[in-house]
Amino acid sequence: MKSGRLVFAFFLLLGTTAAFAASAAEPIALASRRELLVDDYLIERTTGEVALRLNQPTPRELALVFDQPWEGNSCGAYNTVIFDEGRYRMYYLTYSQVLAGEPPSHPIFTCYAESTDGIHWTKPELGQYEFNGSKRNNIIMWAGYEKDRSEPIIVPFKDPNPDCRPDERYKALVNMRRTLWALKSADGLHWALMSNEAVLTKGKFDSQNLAFWDPVRREYRAYFRDFRDGSRDIRTATSKDFLHWTEPNWLEYPGAPRQQLYTNGIMPYYRAPHLLVGFPARYIERGWSDSMRALPELEHRKKRSAVSDREGMAVTDGLFMTSRDGLRFHRWNEAFIRPGLRGTDNWAYGDNYQSWGLVETKSAIPDAPNDISLYATEGYWLGKANKLRRFTIRQDGFVSMHASFAGGSFTTKPLTFQGQQLVLNFATSAAGTIRVEIQDAEGRPIEGYSLADAGEVFGDQLDRVATWKHGRDVGKLAGRPIRLHVTMSDADLYSFQFQAGGN
Repeated sequence: MKSGRLVFAFFLLLGTTAAFAASAAEPIALASRRELLVDDYLIERTTGEVALRLNQPTPRELALVFDQPWEGNSCGAYNTVIFDEGRYRMYYLTYSQVLAGEPPSHPIFTCYAESTDGIHWTKPELGQYEFNGSKRNNIIMWAGYEKDRSEPIIVPFKDPNPDCRPDERYKALVNMRRTLWALKSADGLHWALMSNEAVLTKGKFDSQNLAFWDPVRREYRAYFRDFRDGSRDIRTATSKDFLHWTEPNWLEYPGAPRQQLYTNGIMPYYRAPHLLVGFPARYIERGWSDSMRALPELEHRKKRSAVSDREGMAVTDGLFMTSRDGLRFHRWNEAFIRPGLRGTDNWAYGDNYQSWGLVETKSAIPDAPNDISLYATEGYWLGKANKLRRFTIRQDGFVSMHASFAGGSFTTKPLTFQGQQLVLNFATSAAGTIRVEIQDAEGRPIEGYSLADAGEVFGDQLDRVATWKHGRDVGKLAGRPIRLHVTMSDADLYSFQFQAGGN
C-alpha cells in the first residue's frame, strides 16, 4: 500500500512538472505593451489575501441637463464622448415620453455638445435642422420615429485607419427600418450614407449600436443588440471596409451567469489598445416586493407599471467587462456603477447607462495626474429633463490586484518582454508595500532580481520604476522567458509595462 501511494505521488508530481514545463514552454509575448490586471490571463497563481478586485468610479458633477424643448426626459441613454484635436465632443439621443405606449412629444434626434475640459459642456447652435420653426439648436440628425421606427442613434468615432479617406474621417452605424446603415462625415457634424443599402441586417438593433477601427487586429468591429432565447444580449461582426461585414456572432462570457445586457459600450482601451473594455447596462426585472415599493419615486413607478409592468419594476445598473479577442469577455457580475444613495433620479429602468468613450480630464486634486472620465444617465423618464453625470476613475484603475494588510503574493505565467525597465501603476497605504521578484520560466529567482534584492515599493503613482539592489535595468532579461513574482500588503497594483530606459 505504501509503495502504491509512492508510485501515485511520483506520477502526480511527474504530471504536475510536465504541465508546468508545458506552460513554461509557451511564454506570453508582451513586447512593450501595457498590461492591465483586469483578468487572470497573465496570472498563474495567488497566495494569501491577494485577489483581483473590481473598483468603482467616483461620481462627480452633473455634466448636462437635457432641458431644451427638443430634448426631454429620455435623453442621453445612448451617449458618446470623444476627445478630438483639443476639444471634447459629445453625441447624445434626445427623446421625451411620459409613459410607455404614449406617443413621444417630438421625434428622436441626435444632438451634439462640446467642451474644452470634459467637465463644463455647451450646446452650440448649429443651424442644421429646424425644430418648432427655428434652427437655433444643436440637432445633427433627425428621423420620423413613428413613420418607420428608425432611430437615429449614432455612435461616432474618428477613424484612425491609415487608409481612411478624408470625407470618411468620422464614421458611425445608424438604425433605419430595423437594419444598420453606414454613415460617413468629414467633420463629425454633417453626415451622409456610405451606401444605398443596409450593411447589417441580422439583429434587433434597438439600442446603442457601435463600431470602431481595431488598430491591433486591423479591422472594423461592430457590437449591437439582439435577443438570444428571449434575453437581451450582444452580437458582433467584423469588416475590412465598413461596408461588408461578417456573419454576426454572439459574445461569450465564460464562467458568468446569464444576464440581460441592454447596451455594450465596448471599445479598445486607449492606453492598451490590444485590450477591449466594455461598459454594458444590465437590465433586471426584479418584480414587485416591499423592497421595490421602498425605492424612490413609487407613485411614478406605479404609473409606469400600470401601462407596462416591466417599465415600473425593471432596474438597470452599469457593468464592466474586458476581452482580448473581441468575442470572449471576462464580465464582472458585481456592478461597476450602482444606482446609488440619492433619494430621487435613480433606481429606474433607463438609469446608469454608461457613455461610449473614455476621456482624460484634469483631476480635482491639484498636482494629481489626469483622471479618466465617463458619463452615465440618471433621472430617466422623470419630469421633463433627464441628466448626465460625470464619473472619474484613475488611469488603468478599473480592476486591481488587491492585497489586504495580511498580504500575500501572485505569480505570472511565463512571459517575454522588450525594454530595460519595469514600470508599475500602483497604490499602497502608509504601511503597505510591494516587492517584485523576477524568476526564470521554472519559477527560480534570477540572481540579482530575487525578493531579497528587490526594493520596497510604496506610495501612489501611475509610473514608478521597480528597482533592485543593482538598480533598475532589466534589459539583459529581454526576450528571455521569465515570471514576475509579486508580494503585496495593503496595496493595489493596476497595471505594469516594460519600457525603454534603464540605470
